[in-house]
Amino acid sequence: MATEEVTKPPSLPSYPQLIINAIEALNDKNGSNKTAISNYIESKYGDLPGGHTSLLSHHLNRMKETGELLFWKNSYRKADPNAPPRRGRGRPPKPKVPLPPGAILGPARPRGRPPKDPNAPPRSPKPKVASGTGKPRGRPRKMARPEGGISGNSTTMMAATVRPRGRPPKAKASALTEVSVEN
Repeated sequence: MATEEVTKPPSLPSYPQLIINAIEALNDKNGSNKTAISNYIESKYGDLPGGHTSLLSHHLNRMKETGELLFWKNSYRKADPNAPPRRGRGRPPKPKVPLPPGAILGPARPRGRPPKDPNAPPRSPKPKVASGTGKPRGRPRKMARPEGGISGNSTTMMAATVRPRGRPPKAKASALTEVSVEN
């Protein structure tokens, strides 16, 4: 076998360096989106690893979190070192008031309701205020059904007083009569 020299592709710079180079080369005033950065890197370096898109996304997110890049309106820009930091959404937190020197903080209060004092005198119960109507509050209690009751058979009494369940049947047309009013 002949010893042939295998041509290795030139090693790629680190992904953060690739991203910075792509943003500088594209030089868009609003920044460059992920596809534009990816297309530039693919066109310039050609042979990229298999997971290029996931690697690019990972490094873009990491650079965004560390503050190397600004992400605004779906575009990435290089962070300006002179620009003030962007405020997040929502209400800003209240500034903490510094304690005067020599002030000592007491122990922090525990969470929840404080326990009852066993040595405290018993409290007198509140007097009940009667409502003006004289009726008890809430739903009235269910009345017991009479068995045998005053007038003999319970089934006949029930049939006379208990209505069938559900919506009553529609009145028939023959039962309705028209009434006219004359002035």
